[in-house]
Amino acid sequence: MIVLPAIDLKDGKCVRLEKGDFSTTRQVADDVLETAGRFLAAGAKMIHMVDLDGALDGVRKNAEIVAAVASRIKVELGGGLRTMADLDAADHLGIHRMVIGSAAVSAPDFVREAVKRYGPRIAVGIDARNGIVSTHGWTQESGLNALEFAVRMEDSGVQTLIYTDIETDGMLSGPNLHELAALRNRLTCGIIASGGVRDEADIRRLRALGMDGVIIGKACYAGTLDLAAVISEVNAC
Repeated sequence: MIVLPAIDLKDGKCVRLEKGDFSTTRQVADDVLETAGRFLAAGAKMIHMVDLDGALDGVRKNAEIVAAVASRIKVELGGGLRTMADLDAADHLGIHRMVIGSAAVSAPDFVREAVKRYGPRIAVGIDARNGIVSTHGWTQESGLNALEFAVRMEDSGVQTLIYTDIETDGMLSGPNLHELAALRNRLTCGIIASGGVRDEADIRRLRALGMDGVIIGKACYAGTLDLAAVISEVNAC
């Protein structure tokens, strides 16, 4: 199991949201590179970064800072990767793993082509509210059942799925274990859990479910868990 601390970017700043609501956006760290450095010092092997500007409108406002972080530690990047040109640009920035979100819903053929070109470096992000996939920075509901969509993505050759439960994201209320268990029971590909993680006990529950990774966002900034201790415990298992 891999632990991925998260950095969400908006206008070059490190921010957090609650339940994907952009009206709740607030800056949580003064310096993105310093934050990445702290995560690296805690033992993180990869950072999950989201370009919120890209997720909303596809505009690349944060490329320079993303590249700077990627030069120091492996980066898993999501947010507005909707074309092969976007993926190629992310590859040029030095991104280790590229996360396709909204485009996986609107253009499933694109996912298959992306997997052909980049193989295991492609992940699909499934952002769900009450079991239904949301897109475009969580502002639009697709009507697709998240579990059925996940199965289709695995069938398309995707080796890693990132499942974010929107209702728990940024709330420190614990992950949606029910939905994650249903995914684990149906899928053989890697699953990274995101949303709601508060403390070490949540990490242990996710590991017991068979999650291949966990993204930790607000808990890293609120101090409700010791990131270094969590990474050390997971690595020891």
